[in-house]
Amino acid sequence: MSHWQQISEHISQTQLALNKRFKASFQIQTKSSVGGGSINSSYHVIGNDGQAYFIKLNSASLETMFQVEFDSLNELSQALSLNTNTMRIPQPVCYGSAGANSYLVLEYLPMNSSGDSRKLGHALAEMHQITVNQFGWYQDNIIGSTPQSNRQQNNWLTFWREERLRPQFEMLYDKGYKEYLQPRSEQLLNNLDSILANHTPEASLLHGDLWSGNYAFSKQGQPVIFDPALYYGDRETDLAMTELFGGFSQDFYLAYNEVWPLSSGYAQRKSLYNLYHILNHANLFGTSYLNQAMSIMERLC
Repeated sequence: MSHWQQISEHISQTQLALNKRFKASFQIQTKSSVGGGSINSSYHVIGNDGQAYFIKLNSASLETMFQVEFDSLNELSQALSLNTNTMRIPQPVCYGSAGANSYLVLEYLPMNSSGDSRKLGHALAEMHQITVNQFGWYQDNIIGSTPQSNRQQNNWLTFWREERLRPQFEMLYDKGYKEYLQPRSEQLLNNLDSILANHTPEASLLHGDLWSGNYAFSKQGQPVIFDPALYYGDRETDLAMTELFGGFSQDFYLAYNEVWPLSSGYAQRKSLYNLYHILNHANLFGTSYLNQAMSIMERLC
């Protein structure tokens, strides 16, 4: 049995569980490759019942990556359903492994790359107002293709130092950059008390990897976010990343601040928060990002 047949059967079982099964079992009739992702192979499929799905494929060894994405999308969807937020989340359908492949099946949402940036700003601020009592999440997940620790902490400074910055530094040490990095990295970790002095954010629901490639707009004009690296933390980390690679308009920031204005000191803290993503890129892609990370640390110290 091919992996596509096994995926079809899993979709059929899910439809049955949701009382959406039609007269015949679901069978994929057409599939077309969808570009844009660098980690997974992605497909738009249409079944014999006319239902469309978005399917991601990777090696069977990476099923856990799809499991945590499935759980993350559910967390976002369930949290947002409890308020009047207008943010749209692709609904996860099922995940699993089939032969040499692992897969994640999602609702297929026709989307536009552009739309009303004000709606996106309002919706993100409202999402950030969903808060819990601890920083982190109940399980670890992935940032890009890097493991991301979400061990829960009561203190934001401790969380950012121990679950975000230190693991990235240690991965770089293991790659041979310890002598180059450690004097400055240790100085930074020791200086976090002053950099984050008197900053006591709430633990907000975060996307966690919010760059311009991870949002769009539905055909109905709703903002849509996807590919999360979800956890609960300082909302400024999401905002900081929107500035790291561009792709967000001034209207987006104005609208966000209409709902929940950013606190003083954000301009300095955003460099600290974006350092995490630069370090991750250094771990993934090499020395050009390492030099950028060193420059950020020198400014912060």
